[in-house]
Amino acid sequence: MRLSMKINKPPSKQPLPAKAELVFKGKIFDVYQWEEIGYDGQPMVFEKLKRPDTAAIIAVTDEGKIILTKQEQPARLEPFIGLIGGRVDEGETPLEAANRELLEEAGFVCTDWQLLRSEQPVSKIEWAIYYFVARGCRRVAKQNLDSGEKIELIETGYDEFKKMVLDKEFDYGSLRTIFLEAELDKNKADELRKILVGK
Repeated sequence: MRLSMKINKPPSKQPLPAKAELVFKGKIFDVYQWEEIGYDGQPMVFEKLKRPDTAAIIAVTDEGKIILTKQEQPARLEPFIGLIGGRVDEGETPLEAANRELLEEAGFVCTDWQLLRSEQPVSKIEWAIYYFVARGCRRVAKQNLDSGEKIELIETGYDEFKKMVLDKEFDYGSLRTIFLEAELDKNKADELRKILVGK
């Protein structure tokens, strides 16, 4: 898929109303408040956070290996296994962010992209996550990590990846849902395997 492909933002279960006012601007999270009339006729203040969207990448090599990350971050107590990805910067499309994060965190490029799923997982946070599959990834550079990132790349096969995603320690709920749905439907399971590794 081309970088210019149209991707619609998934809707929020509780959209931020136009009358909401910004009351705090943080480095990642902004806080908005607005007034509504309750069922008892009294005014009440509602609040919602807003943050940059996230692009998460399932990177797959020509050999069918899926590239994961073992990460450490200063604010987390334990290392964790995750996908390549990060914030969508202002002015970027989700796919442009995915391309940038793939190059920065792994040193890989890819020209065969597919949007697997997108969602806004938390109703009280205006925040979308875009799950991309990047097939035919190839290394062209060294990692270029932020000072708050320590990332080791891990190659895994499809079956091992599926096992990791279904483990409760793997922190991508929507991706787990996709694999759980596939566990219940052989056609979905075959389609998912074909999307990710082509067989």
